[in-house]
Amino acid sequence: MLKFNLEREGYATSVAGTGEECLKIAQQIGVNLVILDLMLPGIDGFQVCRALKSDPRTRQIPVVMLTAKGSESDIVAGLELGADDFIPKPFSPRELVARVRARLRSHASSNVADDSELLTLGGITINSGQHIVSIDGTAVDLTLTEYQILHLLARRPGWVFSRAQIINSVRGQETIITDRAIDVQVVGIRKKLGKY
Repeated sequence: MLKFNLEREGYATSVAGTGEECLKIAQQIGVNLVILDLMLPGIDGFQVCRALKSDPRTRQIPVVMLTAKGSESDIVAGLELGADDFIPKPFSPRELVARVRARLRSHASSNVADDSELLTLGGITINSGQHIVSIDGTAVDLTLTEYQILHLLARRPGWVFSRAQIINSVRGQETIITDRAIDVQVVGIRKKLGKY
């Protein structure tokens, strides 16, 4: 059903039946976005997401998680692993396509930053062309969403942003997500930046 609806909207799709197959496709063939069910045979969706986000070849690929487990703890766990969006089942095909479109648009716009743009705040340097954040010359491993939030905040030091403004800037206005998901991302950024 997912493949049919996405292809009807013009997206080329590859389907993986297991977590291992998903990793192989993402690493060898390359993809622009991963729609990941949590309950997969073999390694589960959480493990696949962790592997994707820890591999430099696949780290920047947006991950949209699907699950029948819509509990807050599952959502938080998925976002902390680096998932970019979380859709609990049941969902409508139109909602899925809208979220895929929003994630791809957001990802594309984050990749067209000026290669020469370097932001420096204290000991933190953000290279927007390469999506690299470093502290005193040491690279910091951020998820795509964490990077986008940090970049947004770093471009406007001292400004105050509402959760809705952050969501709209990072994910687009069509994205449906709980406000507290941003809190999870900010907690992750704070842990990774430490005293900075």
